[in-house]
Amino acid sequence: MLSELINHAVAVVLTPVAIGLAVNMGIDPRPLVVAVMIAASATFATPISYQTNMMVYGPGGYRFTDFLKVGIPLNLSVGLLASALIPLMWPL
Repeated sequence: MLSELINHAVAVVLTPVAIGLAVNMGIDPRPLVVAVMIAASATFATPISYQTNMMVYGPGGYRFTDFLKVGIPLNLSVGLLASALIPLMWPL
């Protein structure tokens, strides 16, 4: 959710945390890093979360709540799909 505001910075800050967590747990860090990268790039719920959202926000006549209505279900879908597929591609 923090990535809705500052997505690239969140990825930079949380990647070493994910790697450290994986090392301490004795598992491969790649699936955790992939999860961080997907979470940081799945920013659909606000118009300020990504450049393209801002580009269409004003000219398209959208409201902030329009992004919430579509973005929150899309974020949840991506999160569930990533949670299901990441362990299949990179077994823990």
